[in-house]
Amino acid sequence: VLERAMYHFENCYRIPNVRVGGWVCKTNLPSNTAFRGFGGPQGMFAGEHIIRDVARIVGRSELDVMQLNFYKTGDYTHYHQQLERFPIERCFEDCLKQSRYYEKQAEIESFNRENRWRKRGIALVPTKYGIAFGVMHLNQAGALINIYSDGSVLLSHGGVEIGQGLNTKMLQCAARALDIPIELIHISETATDKVPNTSPTAASVGSDLNGMAVIDACEKLNKRLAPIKEALPEGTWQEWINKAYFDRVSLSATGFHAMPDIGYHPETNPNARTYSYYTNGVGVSVVEIDCLTGDHQVLSTDIVMDIGSSINPAIDIGQIEGAF
Repeated sequence: VLERAMYHFENCYRIPNVRVGGWVCKTNLPSNTAFRGFGGPQGMFAGEHIIRDVARIVGRSELDVMQLNFYKTGDYTHYHQQLERFPIERCFEDCLKQSRYYEKQAEIESFNRENRWRKRGIALVPTKYGIAFGVMHLNQAGALINIYSDGSVLLSHGGVEIGQGLNTKMLQCAARALDIPIELIHISETATDKVPNTSPTAASVGSDLNGMAVIDACEKLNKRLAPIKEALPEGTWQEWINKAYFDRVSLSATGFHAMPDIGYHPETNPNARTYSYYTNGVGVSVVEIDCLTGDHQVLSTDIVMDIGSSINPAIDIGQIEGAF
């Protein structure tokens, strides 16, 4: 958690001269465990305060200071990872437009002049989140696929479905890789007698790790089925599988994926990457507070996220809303 906070403290801003220190402290409070973000938001909170302090001191708007200091594609972080793709400025512009930021800002100023005990505020915050476990050995996953003689497929993977739609995405990965209807594929419960040594379903890598393991297993099966498909180009999936069964071709395969090119350590592995890639987003919220009681409510929020080529946009929208 502390390491991720240190790696995320600068958030989306290129700060050439920086040194970050972190200390883990033992306190008299009950032990805690990680929550969503796993240290990232805590680090970003510090960086956002720096940006706002700079804006106040130099007499510029916060948005101006943000834009002047945003990372650009090709820049390096303070832990020497190059940002191969960094569309934060597009997210920023789209969110300003979508949220009607400047119109709302004017409305808020008018509201605050007219109300003594209730006040409103508006804030924009960008994000950069690195995708990978901070513990190297957790960046791995396995899968098992069994194809039965009737053409049905049983899929087991190392992730846990906890309402985030992981099973749906794994079904999609398998259906696309095998080029068959998703209705033919069934998901088995996650169990270590099928897929051993599973990593936690956390750190925003459940789909990445397990999806690649599923695809790896599918590619092995496709390779075994290729000669049969070539011999029967007009055949159906069920015919190909039935032929493979009678030809004594194995219709079971394990898949495995280990996230490549990561494992950065300033002394022992300085050329590796810390994260596989980054997600970017920008959010704008309007809040209202009762100055007498402290009661507050969020009046509106607009979020723009860059999630690349989404496996399932509906699920990803739900994840963004759930995270907020």
